Amino acid sequence: IGYLFQEGALFDSMTVFENVAFPLIEHKKLPKKEMEKEVDKLLSAVGLREAKDKYPSELSGGMRKRAALARTLALQPQVILFDEPTTGLDPILQRSILDLIMEVKRHFNLTCVIVSHDVPLALNYGDQIAFLHEGVIVEFGSPDEIIKSEHPFVKKFLESAIVCSSQNIEKSAGGRL
Repeated sequence: IGYLFQEGALFDSMTVFENVAFPLIEHKKLPKKEMEKEVDKLLSAVGLREAKDKYPSELSGGMRKRAALARTLALQPQVILFDEPTTGLDPILQRSILDLIMEVKRHFNLTCVIVSHDVPLALNYGDQIAFLHEGVIVEFGSPDEIIKSEHPFVKKFLESAIVCSSQNIEKSAGGRL
């Protein structure tokens, strides 16, 4: 199982290459050439090959998340748990990261578990959704099944998310909607 922290948790004193190589050095004990080839492959898979010599402080938020994803993939997990992978990103980068997660999921044949309070993310990208309330799964199903849920908390959560999104859009448009 791999875990992708919300903020990536990259080592500040290491380059992107060194961050991705770290789990390979610590756990796989690969020969140097093989390890370098594996890191290059992982960085290419997340579109960061040209950033391999940069430090985390030199990267954008989206690049840091991609570097962290490459590091998570290094140990070839079958399952990756993502903690709020789009937090702190603008809508364009959010979609880019989510599309990358879906691409990596297909390419590496992974099961991805995304923890998020972002309703559109869950409904648009989830195959199955588990709705937690007070530490208990209160609803589980496809996005369509979740939308049709009769559970009071799920209904209220979904309605609130829709109202908040509508109010934010209306406010941004100066009440012109």
